[in-house]
Amino acid sequence: MLRGLLKLTWLEIKIFLREPLGVIGTFGLPIGIFLFLARIGGGGSRPSGRVPGFMGADLPIFASVMISLSAVMSLVTIVAIYREGGILKRLRATPLRPHTILTAHVLVKLLTTVVSVAGLMLAGRRYAPEGADVPYLAFSLAVVFSTLAILSMGFIVASLVPTARFAQPVGTLLFYPMLVLSGLFFPIDSLPPLWRAIARVLPVGYAVSLMKGAWRGLSWSALTVDVAMLALVFVVCVALSSRIFRWE
Repeated sequence: MLRGLLKLTWLEIKIFLREPLGVIGTFGLPIGIFLFLARIGGGGSRPSGRVPGFMGADLPIFASVMISLSAVMSLVTIVAIYREGGILKRLRATPLRPHTILTAHVLVKLLTTVVSVAGLMLAGRRYAPEGADVPYLAFSLAVVFSTLAILSMGFIVASLVPTARFAQPVGTLLFYPMLVLSGLFFPIDSLPPLWRAIARVLPVGYAVSLMKGAWRGLSWSALTVDVAMLALVFVVCVALSSRIFRWE
């Protein structure tokens, strides 16, 4: 099973790399937006205790959330295309188990997320003051963990979207508005009660909180609520999508 998973994952990576626009959109666009905003931001205005200047602001978190959402959108679109083209049905007829096929897609998205975040960190080092204590590893792990939870929501959308034509707009309407309620632009506690309640059940808010904590050097024990809620989202969404996922 592991051998089949690795082969299918490598195949999906090669398919992804054959699409130049997809590669540019996944890797180049988020990093380009980050560098553009960093340049016009002039170093940021909200330093943290450990990471001064712009690198202590929330722009790296915003760029990382965009990378995560891009991975989810790509997953929803690819699954819809594969289903509509009958590829999922043919894959299911192979000796590979169904969860192996879907895991391969998740691994590809996690890998592209890791590469994108690594590029983001390398590109952003020029804005970090010399000697700044930036917790790159902890932050990268927080991004990957958050992406995994949001990907599980993507599978629910991918299970319900009928055709590839509707995958991108439906995913856009569902996922990107979550940014407004994520606490990235203003505190969730400042929202009206109804919107605050909605924000509390969406994973993006906990993802942003986890990334903020990791970026500011907090220990994972101090981020237990965020980790637990993202894990709960993952378990619930995986259980639900396993029941409603359609192969054809």
